[in-house]
Amino acid sequence: MRAVNWDNVLVLQTSFLGDMVLTLPLIAEIRRRFPVKKLSLMCTPLGEELLQDHPAIDEIIVDDKKKQHRGWRGLQDQAAVLQQKQFTIALTPHKSARTAYLLYQAKIPQRIGFRQSKGWFLFHHRAERDPSRHDVERNLSVLEPLGVRVEDCAREIELVPRPEIDNQVTQKLRDLGVVDGTLAIGINSGSVWPTKRWWMEGFTEFIGLAHANLDCQVLLFGGPEDGDIVERLFHSCGGAAVNLAGKFSLRELPAAIGRCRVFVTNDSGPMHIAVARKVPTVAIFCATTPDQGFYPYSANAIVIEKQLACRPCTSHGGRRCPLAHENCIRQIRPQTVLTAVEKLLAGKVRGGRDLFAPEFIAA
Repeated sequence: MRAVNWDNVLVLQTSFLGDMVLTLPLIAEIRRRFPVKKLSLMCTPLGEELLQDHPAIDEIIVDDKKKQHRGWRGLQDQAAVLQQKQFTIALTPHKSARTAYLLYQAKIPQRIGFRQSKGWFLFHHRAERDPSRHDVERNLSVLEPLGVRVEDCAREIELVPRPEIDNQVTQKLRDLGVVDGTLAIGINSGSVWPTKRWWMEGFTEFIGLAHANLDCQVLLFGGPEDGDIVERLFHSCGGAAVNLAGKFSLRELPAAIGRCRVFVTNDSGPMHIAVARKVPTVAIFCATTPDQGFYPYSANAIVIEKQLACRPCTSHGGRRCPLAHENCIRQIRPQTVLTAVEKLLAGKVRGGRDLFAPEFIAA
């Protein structure tokens, strides 16, 4: 590889919100290792809202590929924007052909992506994407053509809110009835795909068990799109929780989740945000499986799943169970979730091979 000019660096990741969070160690490692003068991130509008205050990112370029920038015209317009900025190198863990072609059309002189990308032939240098690794490690492997071993990287996910945002969230929580100093158990009952959501009755029973066994306050998290789901859970548990759905922006969400002592969540973006905030996490995997590489990347976490031959039914989950029994959802018991929470509170989690491997429990 010829000498790299690190004056003007672009990292492109326009996948789901959780994928964006899992790209943060790559961004941090680029900053740590190389003489970067400016680092820009191209991401979705949701990514911009979440990461607008991140200290490692100098500029965010929004790619609204599903609306404003969709289609061939949108791609050409975005390529023109990137070309005008005169990036010296671009790195992307995103595997789509659109991403590869966008960087090619922008005429960025050094482009690095995955050999497994649909547009692999448009990259100057190609990394191997190992499907057996966690996505944090897969993203970091984009640096391997530069002579960087993943094992030598600092792999921690970090997402620290600005102090003024932290203070703003603290006041909002007080106004919403969250008592300072109480044991706060956060719950994220939503997910984009219905088959990734643990059942309502399970969450409801767990809330009852948590109140019976722990001196705690239960906080129900969710974005505006989760409002109906969270409202149903709030009424299902008899109002024995604080409904925070839609009360916090994505910019505020890391600070709000950071107030929790434990976060109980489906496989989702907020799960990865909790890990980035160093909050002990119980992750419930229904239709998807941890071996796809998106489990909580932390030894202070527990993954609960039901081992079934039909899992995963799809790579992201689906609208409904293909076999119509939903066993992956309904056979995870609330008592198992409570036991996991208690283990995290007591600091008795048996993590895996390194600092980033959670404990796995087969329900």
